[in-house]
Amino acid sequence: MENNRFEQTKKVGILGILGNVILLILKGAIGFTTRSQAMIADSLNSAGDIFASLMTFIGNKIASHPQDNDHNFGHGKAEYIFSMFIGISMFVVCCKLLYDSIHTLIFGSELKFSWILVVTCILTIVIKLSLYLYTRAVAKKFDNILLNANMNDHRNDCIITTFTLIAVLLTLKNIYWFDSLTGIGISIWIGYIGIKFLIESYNVLMDVSVDKNTEELILDIINSYSDVKKINSISSTPVGYKYIIFIVIAVDGNMTTFDSHSLADSIELDISKLDKVYKTIVHIEPF
Repeated sequence: MENNRFEQTKKVGILGILGNVILLILKGAIGFTTRSQAMIADSLNSAGDIFASLMTFIGNKIASHPQDNDHNFGHGKAEYIFSMFIGISMFVVCCKLLYDSIHTLIFGSELKFSWILVVTCILTIVIKLSLYLYTRAVAKKFDNILLNANMNDHRNDCIITTFTLIAVLLTLKNIYWFDSLTGIGISIWIGYIGIKFLIESYNVLMDVSVDKNTEELILDIINSYSDVKKINSISSTPVGYKYIIFIVIAVDGNMTTFDSHSLADSIELDISKLDKVYKTIVHIEPF
C-alpha cells in the first residue's frame, strides 16, 4: 500500500511537470505577443505549477524512504516541508501578478486580440481538466497533502483560464479593463491557496494533534475493553500523514503484570489498524 502510494504520487508529479512545461511555453509566448495581462498572469501561474509539481516529485521521493537509524519514524514529514515550499512560491507569484495587474489597470492595457489566445485558453482548460481528473482519482485513494495541493492547483487553473478566455472574448467589444481585473483576481486566488498550504503544512510541522474523528475512534476502541477503568490521557504527534498515539490508561491495581501488558498489546494492535495511525504506545497505571 505504501509503495503504491508513493509510485502513484510520483506519476502525478511527472505528469504535472510535463503538462505545465508545455503550457508555460505556449501561454508565455502568446501572452507577451498579444500583451494580454491575464494570459501573462496565467503563464506565470504555470511556472508556479511547474515548481509545485517538482516539489511534489522531490518531496514524495524523500518521504518514500523507510525509517533508519537517524529517522526512526521515517521521512513522512518531507511531504509537508515541500508543501510549504509550494505555498511560499504561490505567495511570491501572487505578489508579482497583483502588482503588474494593478499597474495595467491604472495605466492602460496594450492587449491585442487574437484567435490564438482563444485556442490557447481552450487547450489549457482541456489539459488542466484532464490532469485534475487524474490527480483527483489518485488523491481519493491516498491521504497525501502533495496530491491534494496538485489536485486543487489543476482545478484552480481550469477556473482561472476560463476567466482569461472571457477577458479575451470581451476585447472584441473593446472591453479591456476586464483583462486587468482577471489578472488581479488570479493573483489573489493564488495567494489564498498558497496561504492555505502554508498553514496546513505549518500545523503538521508544529505537531498538530490527530483530528477529532480519529480521536473518537480511538476512544471507542479503548472503551470496548472492560478492564480499562479510566483513560488518563491521549496525545499524538504527526509523522508525515500518519500519527503516533500515546495513551495512558488505568487498570485494576491487582491485575498481574502479564495481563496488563497483554491488554496494552491488544489495544495498541487495534488502534494501529486505523488509517491515520502509524504507531500506538499504551502506558498502564494502577487505578
